[in-house]
Amino acid sequence: MKVDTSLFRNCLLIGLMLTMSLSCKKEAKAVEPSNLQLVANVSTDGSGRVDFVATATNADRYYFSFGQGSNESIKSNDGKAVTIYTQGGTYTVKVTAYSSSDKSIELTKKITVDIDEVVDNTGYISPESYPGMTLVWRDEFNGDALDTKFWNFEEGNGVEGWGNWELQYYRKENTRVHNGYLTITAKKESYGGKEYTSSRLTTQDKKDFLYGRVDFRAKLPKGQGIWPAFWALGANIRTSPWPFSGEIDIMEMVGGGPGKDNTVHGTVHYEDGGHKYIGGSTTLTSGDFYDKFHVFSLVWTATSLKWYVDNVEFYTFDTTGANKDEFRRSYFLLINLAVGGNWPGAPNANTVFPQKYIVDYVRVFQ
Repeated sequence: MKVDTSLFRNCLLIGLMLTMSLSCKKEAKAVEPSNLQLVANVSTDGSGRVDFVATATNADRYYFSFGQGSNESIKSNDGKAVTIYTQGGTYTVKVTAYSSSDKSIELTKKITVDIDEVVDNTGYISPESYPGMTLVWRDEFNGDALDTKFWNFEEGNGVEGWGNWELQYYRKENTRVHNGYLTITAKKESYGGKEYTSSRLTTQDKKDFLYGRVDFRAKLPKGQGIWPAFWALGANIRTSPWPFSGEIDIMEMVGGGPGKDNTVHGTVHYEDGGHKYIGGSTTLTSGDFYDKFHVFSLVWTATSLKWYVDNVEFYTFDTTGANKDEFRRSYFLLINLAVGGNWPGAPNANTVFPQKYIVDYVRVFQ
């Protein structure tokens, strides 16, 4: 019987061509995600809600962990996620983007959340009147925003850290007025080339005073590198630069543990053949200025300045003499919360963030 060899040869040829085609075909390359970005919108209403939006090239799903526990993981196909934090603080959020080939990329971001906490109003409350004096101005911080008829925001890091080598960037966003309190929050977050943010307020060009009594009720923050202040500068500072303009530090607290968080300072700065400064301090017999509200006061006359805490005098400065005429001119007020600087030094590993500087009221009598 004769075999048809041509058919056999054709079959072998087809098989060989198929094998060569398969061997030459390159394996499809796995798709990898890239350009991962994460935006966090932190609610300012005190609810603790944060909305996240993650985007990445070649990603078809995302997994979020919100920094509240080791086992949490939320899947999102569109890159959007929402969580509500029950406690204020700084959290590290991680998002992982996956491609259809199960390749992944990760990104972490720190966020700071403020919760609408109930403020404990315990502490000294000053009277609303004094013999022989009239209440000429007050801000009780009612409403839901800082009253810009009275106050200005100063933003940025100033020149040489506002002259003190401070480490924070001042922002409007770190100030909140709510439930009758002004709160300035110092946060550990990167902004404007700095690693911390806070706020600084002034009454410059809006409210200035010559003589009288100033009462300032506040609950202070604490910790190494934390520097809250309530103070005043000469209203003529633009034409008579510091220290010729004068400076009155009504209250400064330089945080850092025992002997610091329980001590406040009152100081004056002026020009007298060069920059001169002098002042006094007082220390609580128990607890810290963080524990409850205190009233920090200055009584200013044509001949002296007197500092008080809870209406107890702790320092007097004689302003008589031609070399102290800076203290016979009008001054405007400032409230700020600095982080770091040449006096307190930088925060350390024991400094807790965020820190809050809570103000109940400012009152001026004349």
